[in-house]
Amino acid sequence: MLLLNTKHRVVSLHEVSRGTLDSCIVHPRDVFKAAIMANAAGVIVGHNHPSGDPEPSPDDVALCLRLRRAAEIIGIDLLDFVIIGEGGRYYSFKETGR
Repeated sequence: MLLLNTKHRVVSLHEVSRGTLDSCIVHPRDVFKAAIMANAAGVIVGHNHPSGDPEPSPDDVALCLRLRRAAEIIGIDLLDFVIIGEGGRYYSFKETGR
């Protein structure tokens, strides 16, 4: 996760969770705890797909929605949710309008 200031400059990089072969547990409280402690105005959350396919899973979509709702309540902008695949491929929820 990238933590950003009001000018969208990176103030910190934070690892929220380290996953296993096919899953990773992420709770909004863990994401936003780091952001609050860093006084971040916004965050960009990202993770990789070991399969190499950056297409979001139903769990990815659900997590993005949970994080967006939490961000709105807390007052920290969730600027993007990015999934990294192989060969420079990625999926950006912002770029795709999700």
